[in-house]
Amino acid sequence: MSKATILIVDDSKENITILLSLLDQYDVLVALSGEKALKMVEKHRVDMILLDIVMPKMNGYEVCEILKSKEESKEIPILFITAHSDDESIEKAFEVGGNDYVSKPFKAVELLARVKMHLKLRETLESLAYMATRDFMTGIYNRRKFFELAEKMFDENDNLYAIMIDIDNFKKINDTYGHPFGDSVIQKVVNALKEHILDDMVFGRIGGEEFAILSIVDSLEILNVLAEDMRKTVELLEFKYHETSVKVTISIGISHKISNDTLDMLLFRADEALYEAKGIGRNRVCFRE
Repeated sequence: MSKATILIVDDSKENITILLSLLDQYDVLVALSGEKALKMVEKHRVDMILLDIVMPKMNGYEVCEILKSKEESKEIPILFITAHSDDESIEKAFEVGGNDYVSKPFKAVELLARVKMHLKLRETLESLAYMATRDFMTGIYNRRKFFELAEKMFDENDNLYAIMIDIDNFKKINDTYGHPFGDSVIQKVVNALKEHILDDMVFGRIGGEEFAILSIVDSLEILNVLAEDMRKTVELLEFKYHETSVKVTISIGISHKISNDTLDMLLFRADEALYEAKGIGRNRVCFRE
């Protein structure tokens, strides 16, 4: 298990030396100014920030406000380390988004306990967020999260394609071999599809055996090749039910975003293309503009 990464932001080398000695069980980054801290957060995954308030040019309050205003850093817990323990300073620390504070001179036991608590809390929140957005069986995006990401992707991109995928004759598989076997088929099919999913694609399970992908590619030809690769990969899978060898196939429908489109219309046309593929024999890719 990898160590948590903690960023120390302080212009006092003496304080940094003390903190480094206390935090030897963690990976520690150091920034001597607020400006450098902001750049480091952009370049590295940071799990927690220990932030001094009084620094030249940009104080800790300003650094905290900037970090909490950005999507990529707003969830990082920030622990203020400050000599200012008056009510006004403490209140402002929380107002700008700080999660906690420790007064200087700090007690090592207290500091380490608070660091450990906030790291554990962040881990728990990340785990809950993951479970809330993922399909429990396959690990890909669930329907709600897929549509949340799809709406944003649709609004920001014109050259957008939708792909609908359905496992052929899946009801027969469940009826013949049982639902546990059907679940294992879904899991293995999704794992096979994942091999072809590009970084900028949104891939989700939107129904029992139905999946959707949104993709930005330069041409339909590129997407057709990728879809055919998906189809062939699944076609080669083999599932064992006792002594019986079971094969499955998928049908795929593709559509392209057009003028005056909506996300629902785009996905509807991909769904129409999917059912066209099923209607002419299954185990194939069809496109509908």
